[in-house]
Amino acid sequence: MKRFIIIQLLAVVFAAQIQAQGDGEIKYRRSSLYSMMINHEGREFGDEIKDVFLKIPVPDKYNNHDLSVKVIYTSEKKLDKNHEEIDEFIRNNGIASRMVGRWFNRDYMTGICDVELVKERGLYNASELDKALASKTQRGNALLEDAGEDLIGNTFLIVNDIRYIDRSKGSSVWGGIVKGLGAAAAIYTGETSYMDLGNSTGDMVASYKGFKVNIDTYLYQLVWDEETATKFYTQYYTDKDNKEKVNAFNNNRKMFKLKYVGSQHSDGSNTSFLGINLDEPQQMVRKACQRAIDENIASLQKNFDQFKVNTPLISVSPLKAYIGLKEGVTEKSKFEVLEAELSKEGKMTYKRVGVIQPKENLIWDNRYMASEEQAYGSDFGFTTFRKVSGGDFYLGMLIREIK
Repeated sequence: MKRFIIIQLLAVVFAAQIQAQGDGEIKYRRSSLYSMMINHEGREFGDEIKDVFLKIPVPDKYNNHDLSVKVIYTSEKKLDKNHEEIDEFIRNNGIASRMVGRWFNRDYMTGICDVELVKERGLYNASELDKALASKTQRGNALLEDAGEDLIGNTFLIVNDIRYIDRSKGSSVWGGIVKGLGAAAAIYTGETSYMDLGNSTGDMVASYKGFKVNIDTYLYQLVWDEETATKFYTQYYTDKDNKEKVNAFNNNRKMFKLKYVGSQHSDGSNTSFLGINLDEPQQMVRKACQRAIDENIASLQKNFDQFKVNTPLISVSPLKAYIGLKEGVTEKSKFEVLEAELSKEGKMTYKRVGVIQPKENLIWDNRYMASEEQAYGSDFGFTTFRKVSGGDFYLGMLIREIK
C-alpha cells in the first residue's frame, strides 16, 4: 500500500469526464503533447524557420506539455532516418524525467511536487477530497491508476526535422510580376519610388514565393507502466522537503523512458502563396511550416491509435464538432461516438455507442490561413456530421476517428 501514499493528495472523486463551463466551453480529457524542432545550423532560412516554429502553438486537441527546450541544434545537413541523434538527445538531456516532473509541478531547485496539474487535466472534483482521503480503498487506488493510464501514459513528444527546399524557378516569375507592377506605377505617376518599392518587394516575393519545406515528424510516447509509477510514487515523489527522495529522483533520471512510436513525412507541396500579404511575404514561412506539421500530426493520428484525439460533440441536432481539414477529415472519414463510463472503483472507460460521418460539403477548413485564402468552408466554424449507426447522442459525447 506504500505506493498509494500519494493518494492523500490525488485520490479525489471523479466528478465528470466532460464538464460544460459557464461560457459554453466543454472541457474533456486530452492527451498531452510536447513539440520540438531540429534546426540545421547554417542552412538557408534556418533562423526564419526557427522563429516561426516557436510561434506555432500546440494543437488545441492536446494539452500543452512543452518544456523550456524547444530546439535541437545540429550541424548536420540531414539526419539519418533511424532517429539515433534524436534518441541520444532525449537520453542525454533527461527529457523523459523532465516530462514526468512537469506533470507533478516538480520544483527544479527543491524537488517538491504537487498534483494540481493532474487534477486539472483529469477533471477531478476536489470538493470530495476528504471522503476519498479517509477511505484509502480500492476506489482510491483505481483513481490513481486511472490518472496514470488515461493522463500521464498518454503524454507524447514530437520532434520536427524541418528543412528548406529551394523552389526558386516559380518564385522568380512572381518576383518579376511584382517588379513589373512597380515599374508600371512609376511610369504612370512619374515617381521613381514606386519602381524602387516594386524592385525591393519583388526581390522579397521571389525569395518567399517558392518557399517549401520537407518535414519529418518523429513521435515518442512517455512510458508510464506499473513499475515506473510505483517507483515514482514511493521513492521520488515528495510534497515537502525530503533530500533523500529529491536526490533519488535526480540520480535515477535515466529510469524514465520515451518509446519511439513512428514517423511521418511531408513535402509541403500543397501549400500555396494564396492569402499571403505581399507586404509581408515572410508569412509564407509560417504557413508552409505550420501546414506541413499539422499534416504530419493528422497522419500520425490515423496511423497510431494511441495518438488519436477525442473531440466532444458541440451539438446533436445537427451533429457538430470542432474538427476539420487540419485534422485530415474527409467525406470518407468515420468517427465512433464514445460515452464515458465511471466504474464504482473510480476508473474511467469509454463505450462506443454509435458511428458518424461528415456530411458532404460541410467540412470545416480550419487549416492555418484558410480564411485569408478565402477557402471554401473556412467560415463554417465546425464540421457537420450525419449518423451512420447508434441511438441517441448527447452534448459532450466524444468522437474519435476510426479506420
